Amino acid sequence: MAKPSTTAAIETQSKKVADSAEKLKQSSVRIEDSADRRTELASNRTELAAERTYSAWIRTGLFSLASGAGAKGVLAGLMPMWVVLADASALIVFSIFCFCAAVWRMVNSGAARPAPDVRRIDYRILVAMSAFLSLVSAFALVGLWAA
Repeated sequence: MAKPSTTAAIETQSKKVADSAEKLKQSSVRIEDSADRRTELASNRTELAAERTYSAWIRTGLFSLASGAGAKGVLAGLMPMWVVLADASALIVFSIFCFCAAVWRMVNSGAARPAPDVRRIDYRILVAMSAFLSLVSAFALVGLWAA
């Protein structure tokens, strides 16, 4: 038969091991919750980055459209007219590309991920806006060659 002090020591050690196991279990739950939250926050950052990318494509397209529309007036006396028209046309066609790429990049912004807390802009609005801007660019291109 074991001594009373040995039995008490074993019971104390058993209690410490049980407490340690419980603390480990709680710690693993906190780590799991923390990892889930980091994943959600990463999803939010990805969504906001997609919106910034959309904005950059639209901004580039608008700048290209304005440059193409103004090129004829600025370069008319400096270069042969066919070079001016080719340059202005290339800039306006590039603006149409930018407007289309903006929507494509926004809709196809990456792999599937958890639903972000941030609400996504409805893609139909983005398509309508980019289609309108592309139409404006096409009219600018027609106006460039008609004038």
